[in-house]
This record gives sequence, C-alpha cells and structure tokens, in this order.
Amino acid sequence: MSKFRSRLLFGLLILIISVLVGLGLLLGQIFQSYYINSYKNMLEQETKLARTLIFDKGLSAKEASNLVTNISESFTSQIIVLDDKDRIIHASGRFSGVNEQHIMTNSLPIMKNKPNGHYTTDSKHKLAYYSLPVMDNDTYKGMVLVSSSIEELNEVIRKMWGLLALCLSIAFIIIIFIGVRITRQYMRPIESATKVAMELAKGNYKARTYEEHIDETGMLSQSINILARNLQDMTRAQEMQQDRLQTLIENMGSGLILIDGRGYINLVNRAYKELFNVESAKFLYQLYYDAFSHQEINDLVEEIFMTEVKVRKQLQLPLQIEIRHFEVYGAPIIGTNDEWKGIVLVFHDITELKKLEQMRKDFVANVSHELKTPITSIKGFSETLLDGALNDIETAEYFLSIILKESDRLQTLVQDLLDLSKIEQQGFKLSIQKCDLKEILEDIHIILKSKAKEKEILLTFSIANDDLIVEGDIDRIKQIFINLINNALMYTPKDGAVHVEAKKQDGTVVITVSDNGIGIKTEEIPRIFERFYRVDRARSRNSGGTGLGLAIVKHLVEAHKGQINVQSKLGEGTSFIVSLNDKLE
Repeated sequence: MSKFRSRLLFGLLILIISVLVGLGLLLGQIFQSYYINSYKNMLEQETKLARTLIFDKGLSAKEASNLVTNISESFTSQIIVLDDKDRIIHASGRFSGVNEQHIMTNSLPIMKNKPNGHYTTDSKHKLAYYSLPVMDNDTYKGMVLVSSSIEELNEVIRKMWGLLALCLSIAFIIIIFIGVRITRQYMRPIESATKVAMELAKGNYKARTYEEHIDETGMLSQSINILARNLQDMTRAQEMQQDRLQTLIENMGSGLILIDGRGYINLVNRAYKELFNVESAKFLYQLYYDAFSHQEINDLVEEIFMTEVKVRKQLQLPLQIEIRHFEVYGAPIIGTNDEWKGIVLVFHDITELKKLEQMRKDFVANVSHELKTPITSIKGFSETLLDGALNDIETAEYFLSIILKESDRLQTLVQDLLDLSKIEQQGFKLSIQKCDLKEILEDIHIILKSKAKEKEILLTFSIANDDLIVEGDIDRIKQIFINLINNALMYTPKDGAVHVEAKKQDGTVVITVSDNGIGIKTEEIPRIFERFYRVDRARSRNSGGTGLGLAIVKHLVEAHKGQINVQSKLGEGTSFIVSLNDKLE
C-alpha cells in the first residue's frame, strides 16, 4: 500500500508542479508585459513631450539644445533630435557616441517608416528606443528619439520572477503539506483495510481494522471487520467440527479407510494402522491394489466399484503369526448430483468374539464330555447291579465304590461350575477382612501333606517371618492356594518336589508355588487358564481333575486385585507366582 500512496503522491506532485509552473509562466508573462508596456508608454510620453517642446514652441537652436539637455537630465535618458536630412541637430544625455552610431546605422531606417512612433530594444547594449517622426502635412521634417537603459526594467522583471517563484514555491509546499495530510487521512483506513484483507487471505481471521470515520472508508473498515468476525466464527465452527470428526475417526475402535473416485487412499485412521501395522507415509495416496497386501480386500473394493452398492463380509486375514477375523463394511460415496466420490471401508476386528464363540462351543462340548463320563459309569454299573450283580457281595461292593467315586467326581465338577459361575457374576462380592497368609498356608500344609505323602512327593513350605497380612476373603484365598498346590501335586511325578514360598515385596505379598513336574509348552501357557483346558488330559482326568481349577484361581486373584503369572519349561517344572496387595483400595 505504501507503493500506492507513493504513486498517488507522485501523480499529485506532477499535477501540482504542472499547474504551478503553467500559472507562474502565465502570471510572469502578464506582469512582464505590463512592465514593458508601462516602460514603453513612459518613453512614448517622454518622446512626445520632447517633440512638442522642441518643434512646436519655435525655439532657437541654443534654446532647443538647452531644453533637450534639461529634459534628458530630468528623465535620465538620452534625447536625439534629427533634421529632415537625418542629421543630429541636438543630442544630450549620458550615453556615448557608440550608442548614437548604432542608432544612426541600425535603427534609423526602421524608425522613419513608423509615423506613429516606434519602440525597439537593443539587448547588446541594454537600451530601449522610442522614435517619433516630425511631420508637417505629410512632409518629413525630422525625428525625435529617446533612448533609456533597460537595466532597471530587467531588474524589476527579475525581482518579479523571483517573487513569483517564491510565492509559487510557498504555495507548492503548502499544497503538498495539505495534500499529504489529506492523503494520509484517507489512505490510512484503506491501508489498514488492505492489511487486514491480506491477513484474512493468509488465514488470520483474528485481524481487525480501526473504524474511525463514519464515511465510505469507515463503512469499508466496518464491513471488513464484520467479514473477519464471520470468517472467524465459521472457521472456529469448522475447526471444532473437524476436530470432533478427526478425534472420532482416530479414536474409534474399528479401522477406517477412505478411497477416492480414482482408487487412491486418502485417509487411514490409527486403529487400521495399529491392526495391520502399516505406516501412513507408505500407505496414503497409493492405489488401493498397491497398498493392500490381501487379495480379499482388493476383491471387496472392486466389487463395490463395479456394483456401487453396500457390501458387508467377514474375512479371515493372516496378520504376522496369527489369523484375525474381520467384519468389513464397504459403502460407495455418492455426491448430491450422483457424483462418484469414492469408497469408505470399515474394519471391525471380531477376533475376540470368534474366540469367545469358540470357547463357548468348547465349553459346552467339554461340559457335555465331562458330565457324560461319570454319568455313563454310574448308569452302567447301576444296570449291572440291577441285572443280578447284587448277589455277589464282593462285586457289588466294587461296583458301588466306583459309583461313589464317579458321584464324587460329578459333584466336584458341578460344584466347580457353580463356583466359577458365581465368581463371574457381576454382583460377586468378597468377604473382606484381615488375612494372615502365614496361618492360611500352614492350614493348607496340614490339609495336603497326606496327599503329597501318598503320592511320594516332597511338599515344603518357606514362609518369611515378615508380617504377611493382606486384605481379602479367607476362604477364597485358601481356595486359590489349595487349587494351585493340588495342581502342582497332580502334575508332579513320584519322588518329585513341590515348594511353596511366601514373602513380602514392595507393599505386596508374593506367594510362589513351584514344582519339578512335567512343565508346560510355551505355546500352551496363554491357554492354561481357560475352562477345561488340560496340559495332560489323561493324568488330570484319572486324578479326578475337572479342568476348572486354574480358571477359578485366575478369577479369584483378579477379584482380590492381584496378579498371577506363570513360568514353566517343558520337562523341568512350573512356577505360579501370585501377588496380593496388603490393602484393597
């Protein structure tokens, strides 16, 4: 805007200079003409006066000569009187003979032909001449010529030009000053409005201009401020909406991909990048068939492109070392004028649902299988007894002992199922109180030492002398460690060892149940807490195990806000580490 102001001021300056120079030249010429005419009239009056006094009074030659001298001295000019033969009869004044010679040779021929008088100047000698012929009935009788210096006239003209130039210069300065003030006054709001408009164009909608005057410039500033406020409100609303949409897209649990009408990927959210382990730089703005590594997704996209209808499919896609299940929803994006804009794909990860569904199926199958075995045994031996085996006392007692054993097994299974169902209920509550783990473990040692002795396994306890007090349900805590130690005794061979260690560590009580039994494969460790999952199915079933003990243990530990971890090596043994807090918050 400063360039515009400079151009405006430069144009105004040129206009003012042109007007002032033209006006100065015009006034100078007028004044100069006025002074020259006044000077010419003065010489004319002097010449007529001299002619009248010399020729009309009938003076003698001496008297005329004295009169010429007096007139010349009075008017400070030179008077030359010529006769009809162009001879100088009277000459006086303060000029030299060179001037007379110049007059006689250069000016006289011209002057004689001007009966009404003639005015001329000699720039070389800085003189002005006025001649007036003396006529008597058209008879030339002589001439009166008055010459005077024009230095004073030139000095007056020079002063006139100087004064005129000074006045015009002062006027120029005043006009420039006023023009600059007016220009600045009217350009300031325009410049401010222009700067604000440039800031608005850059996206800075907080810029404002001053509203100083109630005129066109003030209305311009007011309109720009209203525009800026409206743009700021619109931008704020758009940014808020965009932030909400971006937050929703980035934090939704499902993967989302946007493909434009040409097949290029324009948007991918964080969930998809985490699920498929892709980088934005290598995925965005790529053609979909170059970006997707799974042909099933390419086929789905091509189907939507060809049919322009919504598609919903379940896909099994290998990701790294596992196969994950996805429910993929794809829909075409159609504009208001049936304009094809692209495709949106949503990937719902249903792997956990599939696992839960499979676990439910396995649970039903396992429950059916576990219940079927004892029921079949009870039914078979009961039928055998009814068929006549009751008469054989020894056989009857053997069959009844098997029925009792299977009944106990069935009762244990049902009780474990009831306990597990109760623990998993949302309203399950513990009877919280102060529990001394040292006393609990000593009671368990008394309960299980006979079983360990029967299996010829060395069961040892190492309990620290620290205060092993925790907050929890005594019965449930006892159930946790009975199940863990029973499990260790079950999978430890003859002449093996089971060791229980309890100590206090960083505000928690850590209990470790270790054995040197058969151990667990690394890939099976994540599944050992599942219902009915057995590492060694034959051994656990023969020992009366239900496959629900570790599932119950895991739920009870979590209910006490504790942690349980497993360390195991196949053929070397297994360790279960349980951490319980001394206070439940």
